[in-house]
Amino acid sequence: MSNVAAIIFSSIHNETIDELTRKRTSASIPFGARYRLIDFTLSNFLYADITDIGILTQKNYQSLMDHVGSGKDWDLSRKNGGLIIFPPFSSHRSDFLYENRFEALQSVSGYITKAKVDYFVLTDSDSVNIVDYNDVLKKHKESGADITLVYKTLNVTSDLYHNLSLNVNSEGIVEKINLHSKPGSKANVHLNITVISKSLLVSLLSDALVTGAKSFTQDVIYGNYKSLKMYGYNYDKIYLKMSSMANYFKANMLLLDEKVRNELFGDEERKIYTKVRDSAPTRYGDNAKVENCFIADGCIIEGQVINSIIFRGVKIAKGAVVKNSILMQDTIVENKVTLDHVVTDKNVTIRENNNLSGCEEVPYYLGKYQTV
Repeated sequence: MSNVAAIIFSSIHNETIDELTRKRTSASIPFGARYRLIDFTLSNFLYADITDIGILTQKNYQSLMDHVGSGKDWDLSRKNGGLIIFPPFSSHRSDFLYENRFEALQSVSGYITKAKVDYFVLTDSDSVNIVDYNDVLKKHKESGADITLVYKTLNVTSDLYHNLSLNVNSEGIVEKINLHSKPGSKANVHLNITVISKSLLVSLLSDALVTGAKSFTQDVIYGNYKSLKMYGYNYDKIYLKMSSMANYFKANMLLLDEKVRNELFGDEERKIYTKVRDSAPTRYGDNAKVENCFIADGCIIEGQVINSIIFRGVKIAKGAVVKNSILMQDTIVENKVTLDHVVTDKNVTIRENNNLSGCEEVPYYLGKYQTV
């Protein structure tokens, strides 16, 4: 849609999985053997023909820049529009690092004002989802709403406490917004995906700045729901939020369920695009044993691998046993190693005779470039 632009907050949730975001943004967290979280966000926009996309960075964003590059793998390398990665500093103060959505939007106020579009989609990039933005925008226009808030009806866990919850009537109109989602309850949880006209966004940001607002969610959305017409869009498909190492582990393991895999990747008309890497097919040794795994290309598997997610370039030696684990790119597992409920980051080496074990709630994690 040529009259729609998108802004992605790539770093808002960096503190939620500290282990994985010490050297990367939450948007570039690896997922599902070959993807990054931002791949799902960019692919969703691609299928809605939203090609004017700005990514707001904050810190540790080299990994994100390496992954998305010019955006060519998502057909976003264009003369007009395309992908823009914004530096993390304010346009008004070069030494000011923003801390929240409101300050991030203020830092790119010039881009927002000059954009030749009618609507903006604002979204985080800390989850795996397949939102149909064509339908979201269609419903937004049909409803005549000032703002559309995408929500999902969920059993609220503690990690969703800071999300808004919505009371929505039979016509989809938001009648009340609760500032927090109450853990233990069932609620219409805002997924931090918002559609708003450019003119209203510019006006709200300008007014909020004058009144000393500090939070986009609290001061702009929640603070104006009584005076503006807000529509709630019910998203009822897969939603995997990465808010802790335990959630990250469980979300990856769900890919071993054929039903979940098909929901995410089964539609040939709606592929998830990622950075293209030329790798040879995975090679399996004569004595290799593989059961119920999700394995990328470029690997060498000579040992046993059971119920695991294996990223590109992983090497598992003969005599090694890997169970219920996530091994990221270029991990090396040597002979006579046993792994159970282990997560390795990129370029980890596990020397022979090691026995490492965690559990579903607390997987054993090894950071980038570690050798044990």
